[in-house]
Parts: sequence; structure tokens; C-alpha cells
Amino acid sequence: MRMKEARVKKYRSVHDSGWFEVDSGKAIFVGPNEAGKTAILQALQQLSPPKGVKGFDALRDYPRAEYNDITIGKVDPADVKVVEGRFSLEDADKKHIPKEFHDCTYLLWRNLDNRAYHRLENAPDRPTYSTIKNDLLRMAAHMDAQADQESKPVSSALAEATTGWTESHYITSEKAQKLSAWLEQNIQYVDESNEVEDARYNKISSVLANSKKHDEVLSILDKRTPVFVLFSNYFRVKPVIHLDHLATRLESGVLDDDYYDYGNKCLLQLLGFSARELSDLGKASEPPANDPEALQKYRDQLDKRSYQLNAASVRLTREIQNVWAPDSDRDEADRLRVSADGQYLKVVVEDDLGVEIELDQRSEGFQWLVSFFVVFFAEAADKHQNAVLLLDEPGLSLHGLKQREFRKTISRLAESNQTLYSTHSPFLVGPDEIDIVKVVEMTDRSVGTQVHTTITAGDAAGLLPLQEALGYDLAQSLFGQQRNLVLEGLTDYWYVDAMSELLNADGAEGIKKNVALVPASSASKVVYFATILHAQNLKVAALLDSDSAGESAANQDTLVHTLGQKAILRTKDVYAGSVSKPEVEDLLRSTLVKVAKSELSWDVEAKANAQGSRPIVDVFAEEISGFSKYRLAKCFLRWSRSATSTDFQADEIESWRKLFAAVNKALK
Repeated sequence: MRMKEARVKKYRSVHDSGWFEVDSGKAIFVGPNEAGKTAILQALQQLSPPKGVKGFDALRDYPRAEYNDITIGKVDPADVKVVEGRFSLEDADKKHIPKEFHDCTYLLWRNLDNRAYHRLENAPDRPTYSTIKNDLLRMAAHMDAQADQESKPVSSALAEATTGWTESHYITSEKAQKLSAWLEQNIQYVDESNEVEDARYNKISSVLANSKKHDEVLSILDKRTPVFVLFSNYFRVKPVIHLDHLATRLESGVLDDDYYDYGNKCLLQLLGFSARELSDLGKASEPPANDPEALQKYRDQLDKRSYQLNAASVRLTREIQNVWAPDSDRDEADRLRVSADGQYLKVVVEDDLGVEIELDQRSEGFQWLVSFFVVFFAEAADKHQNAVLLLDEPGLSLHGLKQREFRKTISRLAESNQTLYSTHSPFLVGPDEIDIVKVVEMTDRSVGTQVHTTITAGDAAGLLPLQEALGYDLAQSLFGQQRNLVLEGLTDYWYVDAMSELLNADGAEGIKKNVALVPASSASKVVYFATILHAQNLKVAALLDSDSAGESAANQDTLVHTLGQKAILRTKDVYAGSVSKPEVEDLLRSTLVKVAKSELSWDVEAKANAQGSRPIVDVFAEEISGFSKYRLAKCFLRWSRSATSTDFQADEIESWRKLFAAVNKALK
């Protein structure tokens, strides 16, 4: 299962986050300090926490300003729904449940009293008592007529079994069990020759069986719910471990969990040894030479230890190098070595000169990275196989460029474990990941923490990592490519980049790889970007909408003089529809209407068909309250990842092919 939506309420700074979407791979939470990012992750963990994790505590976790409602009995913790999650089913889940439940959504929530509840959405209707009440009463009357007059009426037993039931009550497994027992006890009173009663009996039995099936599916999905693992403290691995001392602490249960012992336990787990096993090997003396069998056993033990330590060292070294110096011929972390010497287990780094340096003498960032991989690899082989990873501010001590590489590591982790993480760093937000960013903010404590799925926020600090990320990539691309296409804005960038990648994947030609896409913040600023790039003797083209702002920019003398008419590309030049002043979105008119309806429940199909000559953005803006171009574009990005050319209208694909051909020609 993969979580697709979540909601947090009445937890610390969060009054009600509202439902927010979560990408099936990873999701990124950005926002200023004290916005509530950590609170969101902590609450999400309680959906399905690992063993040993403390549950909700009303005193600590209920919003402090409202806690008096609990102390005076106005609010019952058992009625406070704190965290909810909607999960989509994967093929592995569907194999275990009946086909009629394959399209359902699993809804899980936990209340402040730590009791969890679940139900199915979009599943076959669960029968209520009203479905079979009349049939039960008529069958009971028939059984009474057939039964021995001296015995207790069968209808009385039915009344006892259904005491307190109303017609709206769902027939749960418990209720179905009671009715099934009643039927079995009195089946002998059904006249076999009475076809009406026989059909009634079959109907009731079928309803009860379907009710049990519903609960069986819930039970199966409950067992398959992923564990939510929160990495809020990244435990450090000690560079030198005294094995006997650690073994004694582990055996006695007296651990230094908040400092090194947890990381050390993970290191031993990764190595495949217990602390006592390695300690005993360190104490063992070599057998006498005249006992070849004992000598061979001793050597095998030492070889096993050496080989396993070496295998772990190689694995850690490979992962560290992927992040620490992926493109460098001279790797400053040439080799990480885990070695055993008597009672000491050492973690050292061998540099390019062959000098061994203890781990704690390396930078904080390098120590953090080693410890992270040790803990993750050890845990991944245990309780995190089916997990949602929650990372709170990962990689803070890493250099910005190392963080960019670590972002790729998170993406690899997310392939097998859905990953959600919070960050302030622009280097942990990729230019192609804007659609999975959630902006967390708290501009008013009376409202509490809010999670925005659109790129908007009332607090500019919440958008800072996104602005910095885009600014960094823009600065890198401005003078990094000989050929540049300037676009009006960010949404245009997303549409152009997504369609180019899609056509390339389908064997058609998108924009050539050596062309950099440069988003300006508006049509009026296209001329500034184009002028700066052109002044550096770079080839430049501009793509402008054919609305009034685009027309004004296209006719600026400076832009025409700088680029020439052939390098100023207009959407109307490739558009084949009836909109007189088409924008980039109109090149995807039919698809955006379809995607908005299926993914966002924005239904403008009738109005779009009736007003075919009107720009589609204007139609959305009029029909949808709170419409956002950014949200529509983000939704399209998510949808397009699994789309192919066949999912688009033929005229749309043709328009984009013409556009990309024109771009490539202008920048050849």
C-alpha cells in the first residue's frame, strides 16, 4: 500500500492541516521554523508506529490552549481524531483480496486515546440490518409455525440476538456471526418444499457472507499497512567500540540509547554479529598446532568475521562515495573500513594516501552520512521492509552540493519505501520536484499549522527553499548552455519540460538535450533574460503566449532587435484550435480538462465545450473557486509521469511536435 492523502488535527500546533496529497514516491515539506513540519511528521508516525514507539499523550500532544476542554470533560480523547491516512492498493495487496475490492481505498485513522480505526472507501456496499430485517422476521414466523408448540418461539431467539439493532446499523462480522448461529440452530424448521423460504434463506446467507468478506478484507489490509518510521534523531556510530563493554550493556539492558548504543547496535546488526560473538572471538586463544580440527574451526571463525566486516565495509563505501564524491576522480572518502582488533571494533576512513583516520576525526557531515547509512541498512533488513520513511531535516550538516547528491539517495530509498521529509535546504528540493512539495506554514496561532499543496503561502519564509532552489538552478543554467529557450513563467517551464520528456520517451523528438529552459517570472521580463543571455554570445529563443501580455512582449523593439523575429516563438503559430489568443495551456486543452476532472474533481468539460474559442485558463478561473494555475500544472506533472502519447488528443501531440521542431530550428 502507498499513502496518497493525509490529514492531521488537534496535535500540538496543528488544529487542522486539511487533507493534503502525498506522492507515491516521496513528498517534501518546506516552511519556516515553528511552522509545524516536525509535528506533522510525528503525528503521521502514529498512523502505524513501530513497536516501542510511545503513543499520543493528551497532556503533551493536545493543543495546549484547548487542554482545559479535556480536564473539565468537555472533550473526550476517545472522540478526538488526530491523524488520518488514505492508502491506495498496489498489485501485491490486490492478490490477497477478492476482485470486487481491488478498486477500493483503505482509510486508517488514530484517535487521541491511541485507538486505531479503519474502513474501506469505494468498496462494495456494506449491508445494513434493513437489507434483511423483513426477510428475517418472515422466516422467523415461518419457523415458529413449523416448530414444536411447546418449545420457545424461534422469533423470540431472533429478537434477543438483534436487541438494540436499528435498520441503519451495519452488519459487522460479529452481527453476522450471531445471525448465522441463529440460522444454524433453527434451519430444521424451514420447510424444504417451500421455495419462497428456501430463496429467503439463500438471500440472508449471501448477505451475511458478504458482510464477513468485508471484514476479512479489512483484516488483511490491516496486516499489510506499512510501518511509519520517523528518523528525527540520526544516531551516531562510535568510531571505536569496546565489544565486551557493549555486550554487557546490551545483555543487562542498560543502554546509552540517546548517544551511541543505538547506532552501534545497528552496526553490529549490519555486520551480522552480536557484540558477544565478536567479543568472544577477540578473547579466544589460538588452538595448539597439533589439533588441526580445532585450528581449522578457529581459522574459519576468523575468516567469517573478516569477510563479513569486509563486505559491510565495501557496501558502506560504495554508498558513501555515491554521495560524497560521485563525479570526482580523487575521492576524499576513498575507503571506509570496519575492522576488529581484540576487544575493539573500529570504523576508520582510509584516505588516498593510505592513511587511516578514525571516523570521529572526519567532518560532522561525513560522520552523519556514515551513521545514516549504517542505521538505515540495518533497519531496512528488519522492520522497514514495508515502511513509510519520515525524515526530519536530513543532511543538515552536509555541504550544499553533498545535499544535492543525497537527494538522489532519498529518491532511491523512495523506490521501495515511500519517503516524506522536511527541509529548509534548497539543495534537497530538485527543480523537477516542485509538484511534490508541500508548503507548511503557521501565520496565525489561532488557525494553527496549515499544509498547502499549491505553491503558495501567506508567509514568504515558507517559499524560501523553493525560491532558492529555482534561483540556484536558474543561475546554473543561465550561462551553462550555449542554447537557451526563455519562457514566460514557471508553469510554462513545467508543461514544456514534461511534454518534451514524454515525446522523447515515445521516440518522437522533443527539445534537444543541449537546450536550457529558462523561466522568467512574467512575459514582460522575457526581454531582460533574453538580453542578458544574448550579451554573453549565447543563442536565445523565446516562447510567448498569444494573449495581450505575450503580444506586448513580442512586439518590444528590444526583444525583436535582440533575437530577431524567427527566434520569437508564439503559441498561435503551432496551435490548431479555435482560441484566438492561445496560451501554453491551450496546447493541452482537452487533456487538462480530463486530468482536472479525474485528479482534482474540477469539472469544466461542459463549459469548455460550449466556449471553445475561450482560453482554457479563463474557463477554469470562472468555474472553479480558488483556481490555481500552479495546482493545475502540478497535477498535470504527476499525471504525465505515467502517460504516453496515446493518452493525448492527436491535435495536441501535433502542436507540441511543431513547437519543438520550431525551437530546435531556432537554436540549431
